[in-house]
Amino acid sequence: MYKELVINAVGPEIRVALLEDETIVELYVERSDQFNISGNIYKGRVQRVLPGMQAAFVNIGLNQAAFIYVDDVIDGKNAGYLEHVYLSNKEEESDDSLQPETKSDGDEPPSPKSKFSIETLLAEGQDVLVQIARSPIGSKGARLTSYISIPGRFLVLMPTVDHIGISRRITDETERQRLKELILSLRPQNFGFIMRTAGEGMTEDKIIKEMEFLVNLWADIQKNFKTVASPALLHEELTVTLRCVRDLLAHDADKVIIDSPPVYKSVLAFTEKFMPRLHGSVIQYEGPEPIFDVYNLEGDIARALKKKVWLKCGGYIIIEITEALVAIDVNTGRYVGKHNFEETVLKTNLEAVKEIAYQIRLRNLGGIIIIDFIDMERKSNQEKVYNSLVEALKKDKSKTNVLPMSDMGLIQMTRKRVVKSLNRMLCEPCFYCDGEGMLLSKPTICNNIYREVIRLCQDVTGDRISIRVHPEIADLLLGEANDIIISLEKQLQRQVVIYPVTEFHIEEFNIIEIDME
Repeated sequence: MYKELVINAVGPEIRVALLEDETIVELYVERSDQFNISGNIYKGRVQRVLPGMQAAFVNIGLNQAAFIYVDDVIDGKNAGYLEHVYLSNKEEESDDSLQPETKSDGDEPPSPKSKFSIETLLAEGQDVLVQIARSPIGSKGARLTSYISIPGRFLVLMPTVDHIGISRRITDETERQRLKELILSLRPQNFGFIMRTAGEGMTEDKIIKEMEFLVNLWADIQKNFKTVASPALLHEELTVTLRCVRDLLAHDADKVIIDSPPVYKSVLAFTEKFMPRLHGSVIQYEGPEPIFDVYNLEGDIARALKKKVWLKCGGYIIIEITEALVAIDVNTGRYVGKHNFEETVLKTNLEAVKEIAYQIRLRNLGGIIIIDFIDMERKSNQEKVYNSLVEALKKDKSKTNVLPMSDMGLIQMTRKRVVKSLNRMLCEPCFYCDGEGMLLSKPTICNNIYREVIRLCQDVTGDRISIRVHPEIADLLLGEANDIIISLEKQLQRQVVIYPVTEFHIEEFNIIEIDME
C-alpha cells in the first residue's frame, strides 16, 4: 500500500492529510486559535478539590479549568502504588501511545482503582506539574495527568514510572529483547522508557544520544517548574506538521509533499537532524493549483462532515455526534437486492462496516460509539459483520474496543479520544437552531404565536394588535393558517395585523404595538 503525507500550509491554517493509495484516511488540522495542546506540560495550581468525583480542577492558564482524576495523580509518598495503577491502565507493550490510557471512554472518570482519596493527594492552592492527556473538547476542559511522558524520535521518556515497553509493531522477538536489554542497561535513575516503532534496528549510540536529549529536556522542565510562577507552560509539543512527519513518515508514509516554502524548509531541517535517511522523502509542491485540489481531497473532507454517507450498493449510513456518544445507523436505502431479504441486509451491513471504519478514522470519532446495523436473523451473519468490523478497525492506530453484536443488531465500541473530532474542529453549532439540529415546524410557530398573543393581550383595552414575524410565517398566517388570526380577533375583539420582517429568524416573532384608545 502506497502512503503519502500531503501538507497544505499556505493560508491561515495547516492541514495534513495521510493518503493510502490516493485515498485520504486521516486529516489533522491546526489553527492559530485552535491548536492541539495534547502533550504540553504545565505548572498548574489546584483551584478546587472534588471528593465526590475524586477529581480536582487545575488552573493551567487556559480559558477553561482543566481537570485531573485521582488515578492520574502521582505523589512521592504513594508513588509505588499509584505507579501500579497507572501501568495497569496502560497497555504493557505500547503501540507508540504517548499518553496514559484508561479503560474508560476518555470522557468519564475511570472506575476507582486508587486506594487513596483525592483530598490526601491534592489541596487547593497547591502547585502541580501536569501534562495534557486530552485537549479541551466542547464544554469539557482539558484532562490532565501527572504521569509525564516526553516523546522523542525513537523513545518515549516516562520519568515518573519505572517501566520498559516496546512497541507492538516491532514483532521480531530477538529484536524486542535486544532493545529491552539495551534500555535497561543504559537508562538513568530507573526512568521509564517506551521504544517506539521507529527505534527498530537502532544502534546503541543513537539510543544513548536520544536518552540524553530526553533526560536533559526533563531536567529543564523540572528546573523551570521551581522558578516560574503558576500557571505557566513549561514544555510545548511539536507543531502538527512536525508531529506528523515524526510519527508517520518513517512507517506510515513513503513521502511528504508540502506547498509552503517556509514549512518545507522547517521539515527539511527537522528530517536532516532527526531522520537523515528520510531527508529525500520531503518534496516541495510548486504547482499553480491548490495542493488539496490536485489530490481531490476537498470533496472527501466535505463528505466527512455530512450526516448521511451513501454506500456503493445504494444503502447509506447516518452519523449523529452527541455530547455523550456517537450513534451510527445503517439503512438499505435504494438497495433492494437480487435474491432474498437476508442476503440484501448482509451485503448492506458488510459494505457499511468498511465505510464506518473509514469514517471513524477520518472523522476522528471517539468515546462511546453505538452502531445500529440492519437486523439479521442468522447468528452466523451477525458474527460475519462483527468480525469484519474488528478486522476493518485494525488499520486504526487509536485504541478501540468492540463488543459483540446484540440480539437487536447493535454493536457498542469505544475509541480513545485525545483531540477534537473533525466535526468539532471544522464546524460550529448552527446559529439558527443553536445546535439542536431541528427547527420548529411552521404550524408549531403559528400555534406558539396564538398562545403568546392570548397570554399577553387578554387584559389590553386597545383596538389593534400588531405582530412582526418571518415572511414565511406571515404567508402561512395570512393563508392556510388564517383561522388562527380569525380566532384571535374573535376572542380578543380586536384587529390583528401581521407584518413580515425579512431579517427575522423563522422562529422569531414580536408583539410590537398595541394601540390604546
